Amino acid sequence: MKIINPMLLCDFYKTVHSDMINPKMTKSMSYYTPRMSRVKRWDTVVMFGLQMFCKTWLIDYFNDNFFALAEDEVVAEYERVLDASLGKGIYSSEKIRKLHRLGYLPVEIIALPEGELVPIRVPMFGITNTHDDFAWLPQALESLISAEMWYPQITATVGKTYRDIVNKYYGETCDDSTPRAKALGAFDFRGDMCVDAALKAAAGWCMSFVNTATVPAIPYLESMFGCDCTKEPVAYGAVSTEHFVMCSNYAADGDEITFLRRMLTELYPNTSFSCVLDSYDYWNVIDNILPQLHDEILAHNGCMLMRGDSGDCVEVVTKTVFKLWEQFGGTVNNKGYKVLDPHVKAIYGDSITVQRCEEIYRILKENGFACSNAVLGVGSFSMHCIEEDNILKPFTRDTFSSCIKACYAEIDGKCYPIFKNPKEGGFKKSQRGLCFVYRDENGNLAYKDGYTSEDIPQGNLLEPVFRDGKLLKEYTLSEIRSKLNGGNF
Repeated sequence: MKIINPMLLCDFYKTVHSDMINPKMTKSMSYYTPRMSRVKRWDTVVMFGLQMFCKTWLIDYFNDNFFALAEDEVVAEYERVLDASLGKGIYSSEKIRKLHRLGYLPVEIIALPEGELVPIRVPMFGITNTHDDFAWLPQALESLISAEMWYPQITATVGKTYRDIVNKYYGETCDDSTPRAKALGAFDFRGDMCVDAALKAAAGWCMSFVNTATVPAIPYLESMFGCDCTKEPVAYGAVSTEHFVMCSNYAADGDEITFLRRMLTELYPNTSFSCVLDSYDYWNVIDNILPQLHDEILAHNGCMLMRGDSGDCVEVVTKTVFKLWEQFGGTVNNKGYKVLDPHVKAIYGDSITVQRCEEIYRILKENGFACSNAVLGVGSFSMHCIEEDNILKPFTRDTFSSCIKACYAEIDGKCYPIFKNPKEGGFKKSQRGLCFVYRDENGNLAYKDGYTSEDIPQGNLLEPVFRDGKLLKEYTLSEIRSKLNGGNF
């Protein structure tokens, strides 16, 4: 794909706004804010993705595809596209020349920490110019910022939602030492909008869990957050069969038991693995074939996870746990709940919505089983949609009405708080002036607006993280996970 001039990564109208603003404007400040929630269960949004955006776009992309190229080359491409679309003489390209000659992006971003749970209407970050000649630049970057930021925040919020469900039910039914970050895994790669979306989804998910089927999640997280999969738990995959494996072996062997025995005794005698068992008759495998493998399963130095992939996933998971208890037994934990023999467990791959997750855990608990007896999988549906009141709500930028609005300007040496307040706009009302974010008496994030650069208080929780082409603050993977999960990942 042809590399696109980064100054063309915008809506058309952004290209002419630099000519429309007051020529004596030397400063502007815009804030990125989730203005409302269209999902009932969400009244906070995970602040996540800004560091990824700064590294990918404001540093690498701008440096490689704008500042490293010849001035005439980047200006010629800018003019070629706009001459053919808007027309000659409609816009000015002089600002592009000035920016290129400056040699860096003259903007500063102040932000809340990555991994912070942010209430609706509290600004997550602000962007301002650091050079008097570029007051137009913060809003010129709006389209790019908005397009890149809303989805990782959604997926991090999705992951946090599932983690809260796990925390609740594991807290009630499992020993406190039972790992929670491995309770669910993401299986969304093949159903994401594109590879880039899959990476963002994996990154957001891995703030609350370590299990994912997306292999490139590891190098992506390493590049974005300075982690190392050889030294810390970045992300984990799993040894698992698929229908291609099961059906081709059945065709050659004439049965299913031969390959299952081979998995247990030859291929993975010392490794846990999951087996999809519904290529033909799932309950026949559970009821009739597993008993024939009883000794091999108990002699296996690992756990065999029984995976259904069709039917009612709530029934399949819970019924499997009950049947495995009947066949293999187990123990009772410190909280009085049954835990399967460590050689067996139930798993369901990618159909677990938040409602199904809660229902599975509820049924297991009501029947005296620890919720850790089942490993659950979240697919692309849950990364892109949620069901509430029998209505499917797809995720978009408008899920949280996330937007970037200019709220402050300095013109000819004077400070001007600016704002929008549509008479019938409701949630579209913006902040007015500079914003001060703080914690209220209950420890919740809140904000006050109306300030200028002359009177804004000290101690603003919106702190500088990027300035003039460089990161000022870089969060590690472990720091974000710890903040998002209350210090207990």
